[in-house]
Amino acid sequence: MSKISKKIVERLIIYRRCLIRSSVNSNNTHIFSHQLAKKSGASSAQVRRDIMGLGYSGSPAYGYEIKSLVDSIGKFIDPVKREKIAIIGLGNLGKAIVDYFNKQSLEMEIVAAFDTNPEKVNRVLMGCKSYHIKEMKSIIKEYDIQTAILCIPSINAQEVTDELIESGIKGILNYAPINLNVPLNIYVENLDMIAIFEKVSYFARKNNK
Repeated sequence: MSKISKKIVERLIIYRRCLIRSSVNSNNTHIFSHQLAKKSGASSAQVRRDIMGLGYSGSPAYGYEIKSLVDSIGKFIDPVKREKIAIIGLGNLGKAIVDYFNKQSLEMEIVAAFDTNPEKVNRVLMGCKSYHIKEMKSIIKEYDIQTAILCIPSINAQEVTDELIESGIKGILNYAPINLNVPLNIYVENLDMIAIFEKVSYFARKNNK
């Protein structure tokens, strides 16, 4: 793929998840584009375009070989080496993310956590050591971390984001309910859970009318 969009990456991640589930839940070794489309919520044509963009092609008679397609997607989207991630904020959400994330079999691992509460630092949670936020810059540079998860109040989010960028962070998953001001070369994904639930609640009410 000469040009990759956010939507394509999102679909490839969903395709891989669907392929893995399909291989686990059945004895099938192959899958057709229309079957993968149904599982992923995409169209058959979109599935074929996305997979062709990987340089991968299936068989008209048998479809795509599941294992090799999973490998092809992995080579495209996964880091070359296991990626280290930092998380800022060890409240209930932050701790839950570390606990869940590091139990998964991923090519990524949360290796450092930061907080201002003395009772939450200098501990180890699911293999992840916690530090005071004053140590954030030095630890991120020491571990060569480029991705961070932000789980702090919105009032502090921009200031901490500026420090993360100064430390070398290139991508941020933001749970704070605020739009961050970042340079164009920094990728931010916002997950405002309250806004998401408000949207779900709105459409749930509309569908009941």
